[in-house]
Amino acid sequence: MLSIAAQRSVRVFLCLTPVDMRRSFDGLAAAVEQVLCANPLSGHLFVFRGKRGDRIKVLFWDTDGYVVWYKRLEKGTFRFPQDSSSAKEISPAELGMLLEGIDLGSVKRQKRFSLFSNV
Repeated sequence: MLSIAAQRSVRVFLCLTPVDMRRSFDGLAAAVEQVLCANPLSGHLFVFRGKRGDRIKVLFWDTDGYVVWYKRLEKGTFRFPQDSSSAKEISPAELGMLLEGIDLGSVKRQKRFSLFSNV
């Protein structure tokens, strides 16, 4: 499994527009720049979902190259949040829940203090 929960400095961005899952390193990096308007070399995680919703790819820049993490479900779909924008930032914990099959729209969060307003 993707081990990122302990790394608070890592930001996670969901691409809410379905992406052609045939895309690999360079195609996903281009989608980061064009759709998410972000820098793919930042070291943050960029999460993409296919049209059917049963496949997910995570792109990130390691110290010397791109890494793509890919998962295909045998049954069910990944439920991305519904939003009018093309991108959404989520926490590493929310990414873990998403990968475990939890619908983030049904999760109720208790209020907590945070130095970061969007996490």
